Amino acid sequence: MTTSGDMRAGSLYAAALRGEPCVVHGLDPLARALPVSYWGGPADARDQALLDHCLGPTLDIGCGPGRMTQHLAQRGLDVLGIDVVEEAVRQTRARGGGALNRDVYGPLPGEGRWGTALLADGNIGIGGDPGRLLRRVADLLAPSGRVVLDLAAPGSGLRTVRVTLECGGRRSGPFPWAVIGPEALGGLAVDIGFSVTLTDSIDGRWFAVLDRRC
Repeated sequence: MTTSGDMRAGSLYAAALRGEPCVVHGLDPLARALPVSYWGGPADARDQALLDHCLGPTLDIGCGPGRMTQHLAQRGLDVLGIDVVEEAVRQTRARGGGALNRDVYGPLPGEGRWGTALLADGNIGIGGDPGRLLRRVADLLAPSGRVVLDLAAPGSGLRTVRVTLECGGRRSGPFPWAVIGPEALGGLAVDIGFSVTLTDSIDGRWFAVLDRRC
């Protein structure tokens, strides 16, 4: 999880990446622990099933500590991770992945030429507006590009929430995050110029592939 808004959220997320227990409030009725140990580990079979759909130069948006960026690089893909939290970028680079401290809405290298935009680990939620995010991603992709993204479980619909991070007794200000399930994706994608070419799940993890419509 990364944010492009509340600065304190970024510092708390960095602390979580360094091993401090951290929870997120607002996604569920009860606080949810951030799964940073999972994010910091190697890509597992479920990750690899998602990454099988990344084609060509890949931009890993909200790369976190870099397991996806690292795995794609090991596959021989040209891949770049971006994250607004410098600690995430540092950890991605320490794993041998290329990464930059950038906001997806700011200037990025290779705009209009990326083969795949990866929105793993719920990062379709960045900024609380999946439509705005996908429109920005469309500008980053080549004409034949695609988006590979994680989804919430069926029945989740589309909702925007205000979440906060809590770590070591410190709590961030609220920032917007979105949750979207498979049933809410199709119409949104079409409006932006994408087709949903795959919706699938593996061991309870739902994901989708969006391809540019010619």
